[in-house]
Amino acid sequence: MLRFLRPPDTWKLPVIIILGILAGLSVFAFRLSKANSYLSDDPKTCVNCHIMAPQYATWSHSAHREVTNCNDCHVPHNSVLNKYYFKAKDGMRHATIFTLRKEPQVIYIHEEGQEVVQQNCIRCHSKTLLDPKMAMHIHQHKMNRTSRKCWECHRETPHGRVNSLSSVPYARVPLPENPVPAWLRRKITHQ
Repeated sequence: MLRFLRPPDTWKLPVIIILGILAGLSVFAFRLSKANSYLSDDPKTCVNCHIMAPQYATWSHSAHREVTNCNDCHVPHNSVLNKYYFKAKDGMRHATIFTLRKEPQVIYIHEEGQEVVQQNCIRCHSKTLLDPKMAMHIHQHKMNRTSRKCWECHRETPHGRVNSLSSVPYARVPLPENPVPAWLRRKITHQ
């Protein structure tokens, strides 16, 4: 039965070469896209593509930078499986958009992402929402909480209304590295 799956002898070398090329391209794409960095919670990962620089810069100038990172707000925390599923799904959408050069000039969070951020606001700030000293504010929050998102009132937390780096002109943002390997850059400049 396995004989049917074996290619003819004349095909073996071309199949091995094609598989080698595909494996090499896959490893190169994995390295170029810094795919392993997306498994971490490092905020610098979010600026692997330059378009997220304003969001990184405004977060790094906010009070949230002391206690949170991007994933604390932007991925679900109800289970590890759901966290990485959401990251993978969102990452594939981002990778597709950037590969096809369809990224918008100004980034807005999608509805599914908004729900995740809202749940994480409530998760992190539940003690504040339940604090008896905040009774007056809690009453207003209870009335508005179901129909409004937290950032409708807390607009400047943590990104504000970011449209460009002009929001934080002196911000230092880690820029993506040149994806061209050093050996290839040297070869190109010496010709």
